Amino acid sequence: MNSTIFTIGFTQKHAEEFFGLLDGAHVEKLIDIRENRVGQLSGFAKYPDIAYFLNRIAGIAYEYQPSFAPSEEIRTAYQKTHDWSQYEASYRELMAQRRAIEQADPHAFEGRVALLCSEPEPEKCHRRLLAEMLAERWKAEGHQIDIAHLVAARPARRKKPGKGQP
Repeated sequence: MNSTIFTIGFTQKHAEEFFGLLDGAHVEKLIDIRENRVGQLSGFAKYPDIAYFLNRIAGIAYEYQPSFAPSEEIRTAYQKTHDWSQYEASYRELMAQRRAIEQADPHAFEGRVALLCSEPEPEKCHRRLLAEMLAERWKAEGHQIDIAHLVAARPARRKKPGKGQP
């Protein structure tokens, strides 16, 4: 199997940027790994709208895999403590308890697949952890797996004009 696992979050992105990132990366399928995909704050990423938009805008298939979502307890604990190392350990333990990684079908990730959650950046997000865990497992089995994070372009900082400059 040869695959690129992309990750993307929808917050702090407008629809044009979100769908443009996916389309520009030639993503073929998006796997939604949020626990709650119908939240009212999800905007364009609310189900079933997102499945429709993905298909109509970029020809991207949509799949929902709630077994990859963190539990409410893990999220609540992180919101209280902001202890990322504890979040990561708890998430890894949850994936082991659910046997989510070992039961994941590698063929569902063939090609160019994106993992969706809400966080704008991948550094402190379960989508990055999941991508790394899946890649580690499948690379050990001889598969070629790459990971790429689709993030919003940061506007360039404007330099303050020096003395005598406009």
